[in-house]
Parts: sequence; structure tokens; C-alpha cells
Amino acid sequence: MQDIKSYTILNNGVKMPWLGFGTYKVENGDTVIQSVKEALKIGYGHIDTASYYGNEEGVGTAIKESRIPRKDIFLVSKVWNSEQGYDKTLKSFEDSIKKLGTDYLDLYLIHWPQPLSKETWKALEKLYKEGRVKAIGVSNFLVDHLKWLLEDAEIMP
Repeated sequence: MQDIKSYTILNNGVKMPWLGFGTYKVENGDTVIQSVKEALKIGYGHIDTASYYGNEEGVGTAIKESRIPRKDIFLVSKVWNSEQGYDKTLKSFEDSIKKLGTDYLDLYLIHWPQPLSKETWKALEKLYKEGRVKAIGVSNFLVDHLKWLLEDAEIMP
């Protein structure tokens, strides 16, 4: 990695900045708003959040207040364990983009492997095919989890 703007190319051609600003355990409200705005100000172009973090609304406010065009920010969120399953995942996505104040995500991840992860993956594939997310993937999966998920996947994470 050369600098804060360095990126990698995902398997579908999407450019993802290597370095992202994570918002886990950053309190919603002014704390996350100011933190994300400062991260964007110093050059972070990749912001990572999740429904579980409870701060998507503040992240969305920070992005809006930064006045940086949305297309210049790589925004990631994740579907939580209790939100897995086909219909629940689609609802979780709608909730997340509403809180974030955007109409798409650059990357949407399954946060942790769960028994319903295959159904969840099908929902992510639907969102990807509809253009609502630019890329889909997984977080905290081991090789065996990936092999299991890929048995029925149309799109590789």
C-alpha cells in the first residue's frame, strides 16, 4: 500500500480503497458524525459500518455534511446475524440505506456466518443484480464457511 488513496480491484472490477475508517463502537450521534467527517477530511475514502453498530444514521449525516460527492466515498455496511434470511436481509438493506441517506452501497457484507447465510447470500445476489450494491461479500468467514456458501452461490464473494 502506497498511501491512504491506494486501492485494490475486486473480482467484479470495483475499485475498493485498501484503507477504511471503521466505525465499530463509535457512539451514534455527534461522536460518529465528527469522527467520520474528520476521517473524510484527512483523505479516507472508505467508510465501514454495520447495522449492528447502531450508528448508520450518524455515518449518513457525516457523509452528507462533508459535501464530498457520494460517488467519491466507498461505503460498506453489513447485515447482522438476527437479520439474516432472504426477506430479513432485504429489509435490513432497506433500513440501512435509509439510515445512511443513500440509495446504494459500494459493498454489502454478511457480518458473520450463520445457518441462514445461504438465503442471505441469495438476497445479496438479488441486490447486486439490481444494481443496489456494487459488490457483495462476507466478513469473519473461515474457508469451510466459504466452501459451504459457494455450493449454491451464483456470484462469488
